[in-house]
Amino acid sequence: MLYLLDANVLIDANRDYYPLDRVPEFWDWLVEKGTESRIQVPLEQYEEIITGNDELVNWAKGTNVKQALLLNEEVNGDLVAEIVDSAYANDLTDDEIEKIGRDPFLIAYALIDIENRCVVTTEASKPSRQRANRHIPDVCNALNIPWCNTFTLLRKLNFKTGWNR
Repeated sequence: MLYLLDANVLIDANRDYYPLDRVPEFWDWLVEKGTESRIQVPLEQYEEIITGNDELVNWAKGTNVKQALLLNEEVNGDLVAEIVDSAYANDLTDDEIEKIGRDPFLIAYALIDIENRCVVTTEASKPSRQRANRHIPDVCNALNIPWCNTFTLLRKLNFKTGWNR
């Protein structure tokens, strides 16, 4: 299974529970799994990460990180449009399209091979939300695309860290 990371997976991990300066094993593990082609970050999500102004940006721009994690594919624009029309709404306003952002791109990369790809996001399912307010898990559910959160990914790929005194 190839796990495709939403930008929020890395942003939230650094900010909330695996800061780069506190849990470097997590970040090394991501690069290792990227090198193994188990974890990848689509270009559109990578661009979200590197627009910040913190240590995560420096980490993500590192040559070995970029080579390991950046998905080497171009998105299918027709598939993105189909996702927007079928899973969000076919009559979205420009403001709504802007609000959706790059989520349909991430979902499109997964949709091309739902047997072997899984979207990873920190967004929670909120099935009552409609149109531009839909969350990634609910769009994935509507399209039968596998998805999980960060902690499920860590269990599935057996992330461990040790602490020695």
